[in-house]
Amino acid sequence: MCVPNVGLGRLVGLGFRQNGLKRNLLHFGASCPLGTVLGALHFSSPSDPPPHSRVGSSFTMFGDLFEEDYSSVSNYEYGKEKKLKTKALEPPAPREFTNLSGIRNQGGTCYLNSLLQTLHFTPEFREALFSLGPEELGSFEDKDKPDAKVRIIPLQLQRLFAQLLLLDQDAASTADLTDSFGWTSNEEMRQHDVQELNRILFSALETSLVGTSGHDLINRLYHGTVVNQVVCKECKNVSEKQEDFLDLTVAVKNVSGLEDALWTMYVEEEMFDCDNLYHCGTCDRLVKAAKSAKLRKLPPFLTVSLLRFNFDFVKRERYKETSCYTFPLRINLKPFCEQSDLDDLEHVYDLFSVIIHKGGCYGGHYHVYIKDVDHLGNWQSQEEKSKPDVNLKDLQNEEEIDDDPLIILKVILLQEENNVIPVDQLGQKLLKKIGTSWNKKYRKQYGPLRKFLQLHSQVFLLSSDESTVSLLKNGSLRAESDFQRNDQHVFKTLTSESPGLNDRNSCPHWFDINDSKVQPIKEKDIERQFQGKESAYMLFYRKSQLQRPPEARANPRYGVPRHLLNEMDAANIELQTKRAEWDSTNNNFELHLHLGPHYHFFNGALHPIISQAESVWDLTFDKRKTLGDLRQSIFQLLDFWEGDMVLSVAKFVPAGLHVYQMLDGDDMMLCEMEIADGEDLFVWNGVEVGGIQIPTGSDCEPLLLNVLHLATSSEGEKCQQLLESPHVFPSNAEVGAVLTTLAVPMGVLFVNATDPAGGENWVAVPKEDLKKTFREQGLRNKSLVLVQDSRDNSLLLKQGKWFTGMNEINWLQVQNLCELESEEKQVKISATVNTVVFDLRIKAIKELKLMKELAENSCLRPIDRNGKLLCPVPDSYTLKEAELKMGSSLGLCPGKAPTSSQLFLFFTMGSDVQPGTEMEIIVEETISVRDCLKLMLEQSGLPGDTWHLRKMDWCYEAGEPLCEEDATLRELMICSGDTLLLIEGKLPPPGFLKVPVWWYQPRGPAGHWKSHPDQRSGTPSPGGVWRAASTQGAPGDLHGEVSLRYLGDLEVSEDATVAELKSQAMTLSPSLGFVIPSPAFLRAWTVESQRPGRLLRTNRQQLKEYRLGRKTEICLEPLQKEENLGPQDVVLRTQMRLPGERAYAPCVDLVWDTARGWTAGSLRQQVAHFCSLPVEKIEIAKYFPEKFEWLPISSWNQQLTKRKKKKKQDNLQGAPYYLKDGDTIGIKNLLVEDDEDFSTVADDLGKKSQEALRVQSSDLFSSAKTPSRPRAPEASLSIHVGSFR
Repeated sequence: MCVPNVGLGRLVGLGFRQNGLKRNLLHFGASCPLGTVLGALHFSSPSDPPPHSRVGSSFTMFGDLFEEDYSSVSNYEYGKEKKLKTKALEPPAPREFTNLSGIRNQGGTCYLNSLLQTLHFTPEFREALFSLGPEELGSFEDKDKPDAKVRIIPLQLQRLFAQLLLLDQDAASTADLTDSFGWTSNEEMRQHDVQELNRILFSALETSLVGTSGHDLINRLYHGTVVNQVVCKECKNVSEKQEDFLDLTVAVKNVSGLEDALWTMYVEEEMFDCDNLYHCGTCDRLVKAAKSAKLRKLPPFLTVSLLRFNFDFVKRERYKETSCYTFPLRINLKPFCEQSDLDDLEHVYDLFSVIIHKGGCYGGHYHVYIKDVDHLGNWQSQEEKSKPDVNLKDLQNEEEIDDDPLIILKVILLQEENNVIPVDQLGQKLLKKIGTSWNKKYRKQYGPLRKFLQLHSQVFLLSSDESTVSLLKNGSLRAESDFQRNDQHVFKTLTSESPGLNDRNSCPHWFDINDSKVQPIKEKDIERQFQGKESAYMLFYRKSQLQRPPEARANPRYGVPRHLLNEMDAANIELQTKRAEWDSTNNNFELHLHLGPHYHFFNGALHPIISQAESVWDLTFDKRKTLGDLRQSIFQLLDFWEGDMVLSVAKFVPAGLHVYQMLDGDDMMLCEMEIADGEDLFVWNGVEVGGIQIPTGSDCEPLLLNVLHLATSSEGEKCQQLLESPHVFPSNAEVGAVLTTLAVPMGVLFVNATDPAGGENWVAVPKEDLKKTFREQGLRNKSLVLVQDSRDNSLLLKQGKWFTGMNEINWLQVQNLCELESEEKQVKISATVNTVVFDLRIKAIKELKLMKELAENSCLRPIDRNGKLLCPVPDSYTLKEAELKMGSSLGLCPGKAPTSSQLFLFFTMGSDVQPGTEMEIIVEETISVRDCLKLMLEQSGLPGDTWHLRKMDWCYEAGEPLCEEDATLRELMICSGDTLLLIEGKLPPPGFLKVPVWWYQPRGPAGHWKSHPDQRSGTPSPGGVWRAASTQGAPGDLHGEVSLRYLGDLEVSEDATVAELKSQAMTLSPSLGFVIPSPAFLRAWTVESQRPGRLLRTNRQQLKEYRLGRKTEICLEPLQKEENLGPQDVVLRTQMRLPGERAYAPCVDLVWDTARGWTAGSLRQQVAHFCSLPVEKIEIAKYFPEKFEWLPISSWNQQLTKRKKKKKQDNLQGAPYYLKDGDTIGIKNLLVEDDEDFSTVADDLGKKSQEALRVQSSDLFSSAKTPSRPRAPEASLSIHVGSFR
């Protein structure tokens, strides 16, 4: 048998990973032929197929819309219509502490595994299937008989569920089940969608169970009905149509959560009016009508499929919706149902399964969160059982906190007074707690900190100015009367009140089942699947009134037929026997492969180029194999390897990795070569590493020596301070190399030795011994060597004993910074860790021979490595309490140190802090922010009262303002040594916004307001001018530039209307020479990326309704005439195409009333009327500047559904147009020009520029990227079922 070359990227996908957070070990058994690598990899694929779009019928669906990975199967195993059978190398491992069994992945069946686990943990489904005996389903023994009707699929499901319940193995196999489906190895490696599998599997089961007592199993558990109604507004006649469903498909795009989607589907009405009337059979004419839908019959188990995968018609590619989509643990469906006399509890459902997809459209993996309804699993490990129950505060020392930002942020807030903290301090405390910042650890996955807090508004409450955050108290379920549409849904059940966490004995727990791996999770972990590339894809709810019998609790044998119980008992005995045999014949050992291309030779030893984790691969191999077998297997795994491959034994020494003997003799067995378990092997070409020939062997083993020598001052003179530095030398180098390395040609070497009495001696190395090697001299790793100039004996006594050792430094250096002359600039003061700072200071004053008066008016301040004076040390502290290290430098400074009730603060003006510009102040910690600000202004000599304070955050940037001026510094957790920034500008009072206002002057046709010529030479505005870069591909010259001129800041109430904002802004416009008659002559936009963004269209609407943030900026556009936009008006920039010139005339604004809908026909009629042209004689297109493309808007772009035979109008707000305010619409007059081209010369140039950048970037990264393979053609998935009718 041969094994193909497997690429490095493929190895990662197959389970052979580089060392990192997770290691997958490859096992090569004694009976396994050489190179059968795939046998070990087959069951450990961490990356499984993604879903695809839903197309298909009951038994066949469009599968494999994503690329197939044929390289994951060896050539001899992969063939057309050949079954993939890989012999297990060892018996399945027993169940782990959860006592639950996973399902092995056959290469691409994670979608099947997730659905099967969901059905398995639906006890009513499992037991209904178990209730069907051999007399109805037949038996496996009769399946090959020609006349026997054996319902093989239900039988295999029964056996699989029995194995999951009773067989003592960590993961069950679905090979027999997929055989019963009629699947080949092609199908098991192909990628499919779990939502479609759910439907096709139910169809197959219904067909398999025809003629049995379980013929209505699917219908009984999952069938529901929806009624669609159309009510005539004239005669009130109701037209009804009922539809069946087994699962509900709900939208994700532009929807905040499940309840919002259900509200849109089953509460909101669709109106037929204007040009879209309904034909009433009773009235026999077109009338206005209202269409709605309601849930009529609810099943015991409700399945919800989320439409996360869509198609972008502009980019012509599939994409996954990763936006936040919430769903509750418990949901009341009564608002979405027809009115009935049923009890309210009949409409309440509990979530019990969430199938999750991780990845994108063309690759990914499924796993499932399961609620253990019958308490079959063990939710706690043995270690956790021995621990007492802990609350949230106790979690701060657990490793899981680092991976879940929600937990650690809760912990931090729970430790704060009133559970409130400024947001900038929250980031700083997070850094202190976990040792890394939010941006480094969480930003890539969760976004900015403030955005994370906003998205979790059910847990955190941000203040109106977003400066502080507090922890919300847990709320109860929202009452039905309060059930309304809301943009921000509440996660119904918070973790701290979850019975699944607090009552371990009575309530079910949740598990994450990821193929073979099963691990316990908490209810709060479900919240992680609201959004992102790893997010919920299918939801399964069960009626809360469904009760389980007491005898089923924690009893996996409950409901299992007797013949399956006997079969599982016999299988468990066989498993125990096989495991015993395996243990006795286990001959595998673990090797650590160090790949030469991942190392470089530095400082005498080998070191990883990137990280140790990415440079070492773990391999478990049969020690009875030969060296040649090992070399050949590694060759097959590393298909990127070129040239010879040499395996050498390597070891870690203090200096790094060193290569010893080369392994030779390909015919020798590994066990004969005395290779130990866990041996490090260096894989290289045997000559060089990174272009450098490396020394090998034990003779030149690198030694790491600690060398002591005198420090050199900045003037080049030797000082009395000893430095200890590590140096690496080969063992066979001469000892004199130390003097050469340190450039001390006349030096003397002393070697540290210990006499029999335990004393420390320094023995000089004779000059003749400098020619000896380090090994001959008896030096070892970490040996201590002293280098001294032969002319300087100040460090040694005559007896050869060292005057002072590095571990015995007992002094601190004190510099005179009192601006008083003294004989000494600095002195060394002997001390111990228990010396009191006051005594140290008095001793320094005496030795510096300064005036005794300084004893009452001086302090000691540490000096950092940059020479900056830090906060004074209180006199009452010991050196240990002050965290002062021996040998550090202190400055003796004038002024008293702060007392225990005082704070020593740095402060400076502005946010750009330059070193050395900070001022210092000592204040009481009970002082208010207002009084502290006054003191700082007085000390800095700054006039006025238009200042506020901000605390410098942990990134050394201006943090959030100290808004609560009456709060004390202690309440705001200001500490000694903090830096406060004096920022010009008074903070707005609560409920007010400080909004920067800009003037927006688009370059357009005459008619827009122009400044008076005599006023253009006035004083420039405070903020100057933003002149944004040219809009990419802008048609003509109109939007080539966007000019924004700063007018000033406005302090406006959040309750103010847009019209009031414009009125206040008009007081700023005279500085530009404009005369604005009224606010109706202004158009207000938000500023986004230095350009107009969102239009504030309704003058009477309050600013708070627009949800303007603290950092929102506004720009005002002057108009020639009054404008009062309604809520349905859209402002578009229209441009008429110039015939024959491939260019456009300047833009003219068009206000389009969308009250009749965002349809293409409505827009075309409006544009035709605006241009005074027949509607059939114009063509219009929307411009996409980022792609330099025009997309024609045709009124004939309508979809015709076969079922309803009714035209469905396009909505221009959605794909592919995404029309919004400010978009550019090109207009073509077909009377003078009838070609289909909307592009301009500027578009051609822009596309060429984009293509050049793309080629350039692809060249830069071509070496790092793997060429993509063409995707395989789409194939259908089917389950073959015999006829039982």
